[in-house]
Amino acid sequence: MFSYIIKRLFVAVPTMLVIITLAFFMMRAAPGSPFDTERKLPPEIEKNILAYYGMDKPLIAQYGDYLAKAATGDFGPSLKYKDKSVAEIISEGFPVSLVVGLSSLTLAALVGTALGILAALNQNRMRDYMVMGVAMAGICIPPFVMGPILSLVFGVQLGWLPAGGLDLGKLTFENLLLPVVTLALPQIAIISRLVRASTVEVLRSNYIRTAYAKGLPGGEVIRKHALRASLLPLVSYLGPACAGLITGSVVIEQVFQLPGIGRQFVIGALQRDYTVVMGVVILYAALIILLNLVADLLYGILDPKVTYE
Repeated sequence: MFSYIIKRLFVAVPTMLVIITLAFFMMRAAPGSPFDTERKLPPEIEKNILAYYGMDKPLIAQYGDYLAKAATGDFGPSLKYKDKSVAEIISEGFPVSLVVGLSSLTLAALVGTALGILAALNQNRMRDYMVMGVAMAGICIPPFVMGPILSLVFGVQLGWLPAGGLDLGKLTFENLLLPVVTLALPQIAIISRLVRASTVEVLRSNYIRTAYAKGLPGGEVIRKHALRASLLPLVSYLGPACAGLITGSVVIEQVFQLPGIGRQFVIGALQRDYTVVMGVVILYAALIILLNLVADLLYGILDPKVTYE
């Protein structure tokens, strides 16, 4: 297993290099500049600013400088926030995105797994149709529609929960409930369908029929034999899903005004804050690679037939 991990980490290096390269040149190719303002700067001042940030060099030289600094963990200063580095901006927003993402993932995994198993055990019955109908609705209704609806109903009209923002920066249950639920709903729908399909397939396998033929109770067969195998596809899915949720949904953080890194990514892209956007992209890519590796290792633990030779 150790050699497998080392090989995966070696493969991750060129993958990260490709991602950084594409993101760097795509950001530079976008129209506009971080220093564009309503009132155009005098040429002398603009020249000094570009020289200060090293943006007066040829593009390939800028790329080389950025790679050298990024390799040491230095993502540079923000081009828009004075006296703030990209690392500081990410460290401020990451705890919010981490709490919202992990809470959403936990809720989605628990509810989605329960609904998927319920639908599989009642295949082609009313409960199955109801669960899959709700799941289809959850997939079809995007978060940028569901978020404002929940905020309007429960935050504005009923006044039960805050419509957005954080109470003096504190992560409270009331502040996080609507964003977590909004972010979790599409994942609940996807996970329930995924678990239902895998559970139905497992229930039709020979060793499950043998367990029933031996007279084992249905609950014990599901809990000890079917559940472990039916969760294998879910483990593979949760790797990239976890990375996406932890880094924060840009839509959710914008709708509910949460100071996470997803919102910082949107603001940075709109303001052409190249370094902030690059920092978030690198963080997101690193999380996907790392969590996919963790998911593959967990897959081997759950399925003894999988080897890492």
